[in-house]
Amino acid sequence: MLYPLLMQAPVKDYIWGGTRLREKYNKVSTADKLAESWELSCHPAGPSVIANGPAKGETLEQYLENKGMALLGTKGKDCKNFPIMIKLIDAKDNLSVQVHPDDAYALKNEGELGKTEMWYVIDAEPGAELLYGVEKEITRQELADSLKNGTITEICHHAPVKKGDVFFIPAGTIHAIGKGILLAEVQENSNTTYRLYDYGRVGNDGKPRQLHVQQGTEVCSLKPLPLVDKRQQAALSSDCTAELLVSCEYFNTYSIELSGANHLKADTESFHTFTVLEGNLVLTYQGEKLPMEAGQSVFLPANMGEYAIEGQAHLIFTTL
Repeated sequence: MLYPLLMQAPVKDYIWGGTRLREKYNKVSTADKLAESWELSCHPAGPSVIANGPAKGETLEQYLENKGMALLGTKGKDCKNFPIMIKLIDAKDNLSVQVHPDDAYALKNEGELGKTEMWYVIDAEPGAELLYGVEKEITRQELADSLKNGTITEICHHAPVKKGDVFFIPAGTIHAIGKGILLAEVQENSNTTYRLYDYGRVGNDGKPRQLHVQQGTEVCSLKPLPLVDKRQQAALSSDCTAELLVSCEYFNTYSIELSGANHLKADTESFHTFTVLEGNLVLTYQGEKLPMEAGQSVFLPANMGEYAIEGQAHLIFTTL
């Protein structure tokens, strides 16, 4: 029987992480710094585990292997692996300046997909900013020189951020999340990151963190990326209106401000998944109720059918 799968997220303790994933979202870890929680993941570097029902204790990947990839829906019929990953990220400090390859380069050189992603800013400290592409078109030699001289941040576009901002980051875009930003990330199912510059920091082992200058230089886009906010209203059902944040070939991500009861249907086209960013709700499916609070995520298989969500909450909702 198909049913809503509550996810237990693995937590990453990267050196730039903070404490808000623990304080705001009740993430559990023995580490001091909590940088990322992988809310929906079938990646071997951090698989999500099912926390409820008959499949409790299985990873999401194991569940799909047992039940079949048809649970991705017809839009995922050509997927050999689970197509997306969803994270919560707390940047207490600046992340490295980095870039992700596209699918063709990553599959050839890394054996996994590339990484196009989007960010939804949950909260940001005053003055917070991120790096988003280059400020003006450059040559590959100018890029190489900036990496050699440690001036890469000077040629990047510095974008100020505030709560509710949305950024779309196609593969090949130089980028970095700045300190003081809490965000939700929806991305392709990949962990391939080419670190271009890291402010001279050392890792937990006391050694300088690895850079990937050659690979990164090969895949970087050399043209500015326009800051275009394309969000629009979208009806997910007769009584559920959402804000479409990003629509691309890899995923469609919406923001839902839930007030009261909404009815939705996981049909044959795609699975549904959402993460609760604020508030509380109850998900009802075939008479069974699943309470959810901020920081929890759920996967609803394609063709599961009708369900309802009720409460006062803010969600990030994603389908194929």
